[in-house]
Amino acid sequence: MTTDQRSRNDDPTDADAATAGSDTPDESTEAADVESGATEATEAEATETETSDSEDAVEFPAEATDGDLTEPAEPKQSGRLWSRISVAVLALLLVVSIGLSTWLYFFQYRVDQQTGPAAQSVALQAAKDGTIALLSYAPETLDKDLDAAKTHLTGDFLSYYTNFTDQVVRAAAKQKSVKTTATIPRGAVSEMQPGSAKVLLFVNQITMSADRQEPSATSSSVLVTMTKVDNSWLISSFDPV
Repeated sequence: MTTDQRSRNDDPTDADAATAGSDTPDESTEAADVESGATEATEAEATETETSDSEDAVEFPAEATDGDLTEPAEPKQSGRLWSRISVAVLALLLVVSIGLSTWLYFFQYRVDQQTGPAAQSVALQAAKDGTIALLSYAPETLDKDLDAAKTHLTGDFLSYYTNFTDQVVRAAAKQKSVKTTATIPRGAVSEMQPGSAKVLLFVNQITMSADRQEPSATSSSVLVTMTKVDNSWLISSFDPV
């Protein structure tokens, strides 16, 4: 053995250095394995996190956007519009119904009521009562009889009757003691309107006087025009037929 060989064998520093040099690759491998394991763990955790986030996304859907909130409001607005239209149509129909009812009442039902059998009966009776009052009087009750007759008259005929009785009837009835009594055996309404009527009457009249003690009977017919004044039928014309 040479001196150089003995020297190398005896130097512990070199041996440790060699040993250290031989151990370095294993340590590097272990470090790499550790780093690789840590990386894989990190990636696994990230994958689990992403999976968890994905599951959470399925359970909790994304918030609706402004567009999504606007679309469902359209049916509600349409429903409200139709509701308003329906109310307006019903109100219009109600107004039309009231208007039609009012028209029927005033132009049909009321007219029929004012010209029907009941109204004709009232006008006929008023014509009979007025005619009897006109043609019936006596000397002892002359003023009362003439005044009573005037209550059945109206218009120009009232003025005519007043002048005629004052100028002719009063003097003749008092001087000749003229007494006359009228009756109406038959009568009928020939024309009927809400405010006027024409009535045909058949009149029987009995007359007595100081010159003629025997009763004198006469028969005639007269067309009496009636006018409604303040809800009362009055004679406005008296024409012999």
